[in-house]
Amino acid sequence: MTSSQREKLQARSLRVREHIIRMSARGGCFVGAALSCADMLVYLYSDVLRVSPASLDDPDRDYFFLSKGHAVPALYSTLAELNFFNVSRLHNHLKTIDSIYWHPNQAVPGVEFHSGSLGHGLAVAEGVALDLKMLGTPGRAFVLLGDGELNEGSVWEALLVAAAHRLDNLVVLVDRNGFQANMRTEDLIPLEPLDAKFRSFGWATRRINGHDFDAMERAFASLPLKRGQPSAVICDTVRGKGLPSIEQKADMWFVNSSQHELDLLLRELHHGAVKENTDVR
Repeated sequence: MTSSQREKLQARSLRVREHIIRMSARGGCFVGAALSCADMLVYLYSDVLRVSPASLDDPDRDYFFLSKGHAVPALYSTLAELNFFNVSRLHNHLKTIDSIYWHPNQAVPGVEFHSGSLGHGLAVAEGVALDLKMLGTPGRAFVLLGDGELNEGSVWEALLVAAAHRLDNLVVLVDRNGFQANMRTEDLIPLEPLDAKFRSFGWATRRINGHDFDAMERAFASLPLKRGQPSAVICDTVRGKGLPSIEQKADMWFVNSSQHELDLLLRELHHGAVKENTDVR
């Protein structure tokens, strides 16, 4: 990846994080979960997914499903940055005049499926992937799962079915931020070794840093990861990424900011972004 490509992605991710934080002052939102997957969504929609505002009716396009629906501020913000709808609509968060609220809504351009109840997104994406296979189209189905969501038995049933049908046009991303609501996943129901478990269920699996665009480029350079198998990319992330004051804090999974708190969070975000870019150089 060239430095200019990386800088473009970093700038887009910063804007997405700004939108997420601003939504926390418009009735509150699940900031931690949204910030942990922001880089992944920006990379997918910028460089991987074959979908755009102009191709939503194209039968050969790709599909993306946000199964961890409470992280929807990251999805809404990414779609707005990619011109699926006007960014000004983000100001309507939780207002009755619009459909921008705590979980994905198909009334918002680019959103494929209502999600919120965890454990269903993979099965829906799997059905779409199977349909695309039967139709003989080149389209692919991508789904983002939360790591706490993996405690749902329906996820593992869907993993088995996808492997049985050899759905190599199905791609799972796991946002492995290590938290489930206000607890660490390993303190509740341990998930590790997670990559070995996915492989044992018949999935070609890779594990990467979910905030590293170069690592994402290498992981998604050639899909499927293995012909005849569905692909899983486990992305190790930091909940609340970009805001050190809330990063990895179990009690900061939902944030409802005052205007003063919002100003402080935005200042913290930009200070961290400048420091990170300086450290890289």
